[in-house]
Amino acid sequence: MFCKNCGSQIDDNASVCIHCGASVREMQTTQQQPAQSNTLAIVGFVFAFLMPLVGLICSIIGLKKSKELNDNGKGLAIAGIIISVIEILIVIIAIIAIVVPLMAALSEAGAFAFAL
Repeated sequence: MFCKNCGSQIDDNASVCIHCGASVREMQTTQQQPAQSNTLAIVGFVFAFLMPLVGLICSIIGLKKSKELNDNGKGLAIAGIIISVIEILIVIIAIIAIVVPLMAALSEAGAFAFAL
């Protein structure tokens, strides 16, 4: 094992670093904590491609949760928010691009039917 204080190699059973005197027990307790994953950030990122509204909601919650998890998943959550918003805007623009000409064509057909 290596000392986290000075980087020197020390015995795995040592309680104190023989090079710098730092306590190894304290280093072992701090490094043994497993990193928690931010599941909502991951889910939000995936759903941003499949169902943008669900992805947006999960990504926002994942971003708020990332503060509790030492910014774990923050990048995924931000990416999920950005992708979701872009996809929602594309859908809105596509609907407008399809509905407006369709309504205009239907109104012209209706006016033509009344003229006959």
